[in-house]
Amino acid sequence: MAAVVWGRGFSRAWLRRSAGPGCGRHYRAALCTELKRPLAIEEVTPRPVRPHEVRVDVHFCGVNFADILVCRGQYQERPHLPFTPGMEFSGTVLETGTDVSTVKQGDRVIGVSGLNGMAEECVIDQKRLWQIPESIPLREAAALPASYGTAILALERRACTQPGETVLVTAAAGATGLAVIDVATNVLQAKVIAAAGSDEKCKLAMQRGAQSSVNYSQGSLKEAVKKLVGSGGVNVVIDTVGGDVFLEALHSLAWEGRIVVVGFAGGTIASVPANLLLLKNVSAMGVIWGRYKDQNFPLFSGSISSALQYCQQGRIQPYIGAVFKLEEVNDAFLHVMQRKSTGKVLLSLK
Repeated sequence: MAAVVWGRGFSRAWLRRSAGPGCGRHYRAALCTELKRPLAIEEVTPRPVRPHEVRVDVHFCGVNFADILVCRGQYQERPHLPFTPGMEFSGTVLETGTDVSTVKQGDRVIGVSGLNGMAEECVIDQKRLWQIPESIPLREAAALPASYGTAILALERRACTQPGETVLVTAAAGATGLAVIDVATNVLQAKVIAAAGSDEKCKLAMQRGAQSSVNYSQGSLKEAVKKLVGSGGVNVVIDTVGGDVFLEALHSLAWEGRIVVVGFAGGTIASVPANLLLLKNVSAMGVIWGRYKDQNFPLFSGSISSALQYCQQGRIQPYIGAVFKLEEVNDAFLHVMQRKSTGKVLLSLK
């Protein structure tokens, strides 16, 4: 239903580039000027960098469901209008402030901005930039922060996943789901059961490293998992769906299993039956990667550094399902909202 509302009256007419005379140099940015309406492409005047800030020439920007929510006024952070969405990007350093010591002009960087990434330029605090090793292309680097940062914290810190354990991941063909498969299989040497809503998505998850898959649109997830692993259950669940899928996954846990809540893509938040936690000695917990930025920045930074290190070592490889141009940003949003996306969706600013 949300996609229908967003797409109503959708046309290219809203695309516009406006700049007043005498404004000097400009760059293009996607602007949310009204909530729940298509974004506009406008030309924006650059602002000066402060002493601790860096100006980045943005090459790629991730498209996350959180970007869509913030443009609909449904996210926990509600910036003043107009604003530019875009929480993660890759690019090269154009200019540095007088107090910047971590990067220099020409460096290739990942940026985690919270906002402002869907533009040809982004000014950002130096603390929110990470240098990209030469062996990692800018395109792949842009796919790492949110998805792989979440996967790493969910699997390594929250679930304490051990080699040989079995991990069940829901929405397995999404950006976070495929990142979980990648990290669990290739870094942690765990076995993965991929759960997704179509045969095509299950097939992709298997191609990306899952040992088995379940199409939960065709029947009970709990029963399908039981057929795969027996009554013992799985050790870890990483759930991004919520609702009935979460409850069936919870029932699929083994003794002392751990379920990590990442999100509620299905739109329903389930209530946890506390008696089940007791009877199986299982743990239910959450992970919201972006909050670590404020609550534990070293851990937040470490998740991105780990993702870069794993990628540089060839242990992980992000899957990019679609790349849209900046002027196609609304098409990219619809692609995600209509659940057509697999893996990471990116905007190309070049």
